[in-house]
Amino acid sequence: MATTEECRAALDALSDSLAGADGDVRAAAALDRSLSCHITDLDRTFTGRLRGGRIEVERTLEGPPVERAQIRLAMTGDDLVAMVAGELDFARAWASGRVRLEAGFRDLLRLRTLL
Repeated sequence: MATTEECRAALDALSDSLAGADGDVRAAAALDRSLSCHITDLDRTFTGRLRGGRIEVERTLEGPPVERAQIRLAMTGDDLVAMVAGELDFARAWASGRVRLEAGFRDLLRLRTLL
């Protein structure tokens, strides 16, 4: 089982990857939205913002998200680490229910480029 530190490192690596992306991926990640990522097996939530093509983690909280972020993710720590490492395809994990992504309709349309 992935640790809180490994999950935080995976989010930082994902942020770096988004920041270095080009074209449609960079445009899709250029939103300015509140973000939460609930790690279900650790019962921890990382909260922050997706801003300027980067994920800015501001806090790590015990339990599920207290406030409703504009973009909400939920998954196990192992799935987060595997996705960032390229070992788990996000679209397949999302379609199978291993990963939950909730956002407004317009944001989902923009974010689909990242899938």
